[in-house]
Amino acid sequence: MLIFKDTKFIKAPFDSEAELEQVIVDNYEYLFGPTSFYLPKTKIKTADGVGTIPDGFAIDIGLRKWYLVEAELMHHSVWSHIAPQVTKQILASQQSITKRTLVDLAVEQYQSDAYTKEKFDDLNIAAINVRQVLGDILETEPVIGVPIDGVTNDLRDWARTLKYKVKLWVVSKFVEFNKPTNIVFEFPEEFKPELDTEEESKPLSINNDIAQYYVELNDLVAANLLAIGEIITMVYKPRNGQQKKYEAIVLEDGSLELLGQQFSSPSYAALAGIQNAGSDRKTVNGWTSWKNNQNKSLADLREKLLNTAVIQ
Repeated sequence: MLIFKDTKFIKAPFDSEAELEQVIVDNYEYLFGPTSFYLPKTKIKTADGVGTIPDGFAIDIGLRKWYLVEAELMHHSVWSHIAPQVTKQILASQQSITKRTLVDLAVEQYQSDAYTKEKFDDLNIAAINVRQVLGDILETEPVIGVPIDGVTNDLRDWARTLKYKVKLWVVSKFVEFNKPTNIVFEFPEEFKPELDTEEESKPLSINNDIAQYYVELNDLVAANLLAIGEIITMVYKPRNGQQKKYEAIVLEDGSLELLGQQFSSPSYAALAGIQNAGSDRKTVNGWTSWKNNQNKSLADLREKLLNTAVIQ
């Protein structure tokens, strides 16, 4: 239950898979990250011409990866619905004509959508290089991205058998008690999947019990990689605006103080900063945005915490 003053929101099932699909289209950055953009449903075919339509494609130009997106409901059978559907999509995604089609659609979106173009500009990808960058990304194996309202044991076990990387995100729906037309949706914090087979496949480390998504600033403080009271900085220049520098203070509870407010995560703090600078962006990766006085990002410090190999 979610409570706001006298208003209560209770968990409710999605009306249909189509409802969940639209929620993902409207809020894709909260799953696939701030350097991603989303291509809608497009029919693709296997080598023998069997057609299939994924719920969408997300391309992350920052991390240079792409996703086959299949929004699902937990009550759908893994074996008669999800597994055969995704298998067909994987086969179709590997066809050369599919990749050419997706590159063409992505270039068209870059040219027609200012929000998508801004993401390329932020990464200093010149217009002349857009098609090449997209082509290189789509030559890699796709990640199977499944937003779903709950994860079953069979779904976990099936995902772990695939040779392709799989990420499962749980998205929940809440409706106002006695007024079900008022709806809110819950997305995971910091793009965190319920299951990430890429994370699970990484080599063992001293801190193997902590996955990347579960590292908090308190963990960096405990490892003496960050100090309480330390000032970290972020520089941001919005399009057609002045560059600004923001300073945040690491607080004892692991939150950040910025602009007179406390933020529970680096990304929320970074988002407050860039919006203060005049940006209309909805998401930002605070782990890569904030840096210490040695010019090391929080993501660099997190990697140092996580990637100490275990000597076998």
